[in-house]
Amino acid sequence: MVTGLSGRGYNRHMNIPHIAAHLEKSGYIVLPSHLPGDLLTRLTARCQDNDTTRFQTAQIGRGNEKKRVRAIRGDVISWLDEADDTDRAFLSEMERLRAGLNERLYLGLFDYECHYAIYGTGTGYAKHLDVLHGKKNRILSTVLYLNENWQADDGGELDVYEKTGASIIATVTPVSGTMIIFLSEIFPHEVRISNSARRSIAGWFRISGS
Repeated sequence: MVTGLSGRGYNRHMNIPHIAAHLEKSGYIVLPSHLPGDLLTRLTARCQDNDTTRFQTAQIGRGNEKKRVRAIRGDVISWLDEADDTDRAFLSEMERLRAGLNERLYLGLFDYECHYAIYGTGTGYAKHLDVLHGKKNRILSTVLYLNENWQADDGGELDVYEKTGASIIATVTPVSGTMIIFLSEIFPHEVRISNSARRSIAGWFRISGS
C-alpha cells in the first residue's frame, strides 16, 4: 500500500515528536492513520462533488496567469471553512501539528491553508512542486486521503520523487486516513490517473512575509 517511510502505531492521534524526527531525517513521512475515525467520516461526507456550489475547477498559475489545463491538473476543489464544525475540527488538529513542529524543528510556520480535492475518473496531476512561481512561502505540504474501500485498480497513487525528479522515492495509495507530509520545495510529486473518484484534503504550512 505504501512504500517509503511510515509512522506506525499512532492510530488516533498525531505523534508530533515521531513526525518531527522523520521530517528532520528524510524530509517526508507517510502516516497510515492518525485522526479519529469519526472525524474522517465527517470529512469524507464534506468532500462530495455533488455540491456544485462549493467545488470549483482547479487551476494552475498565479493571479492573472491562472488557467485550467485539464491535461496537467484535473481536480475540483473547495477551501475549508472555519465556520463549519467539521472543517474547524480538522484545522484544529493541524494547528496542533503546526505548533508542535515549530517547537521541535524551529520552522517558523505561520499558518495553514487547505482545500478538499476531488479527481474524477480519468484525471490526475502531472509532476510538479508545491511552491508557487515567484512565491516561496509554502514550507510543508500535507495530503490526507478520504477514500473508503479504495482498490488497487482504482489508481490515483501519489508518486513522490527525489529532488531532481529523476526517480521515485515513495508511492502512496490514497486509502482513507493515510496522510503524507513533505517539504514543499524539495520533492516533486504527481497524482497518477484515477479510475474512480479520488478524494483528499491538500494543504500547506506557510511562513509569513515571503
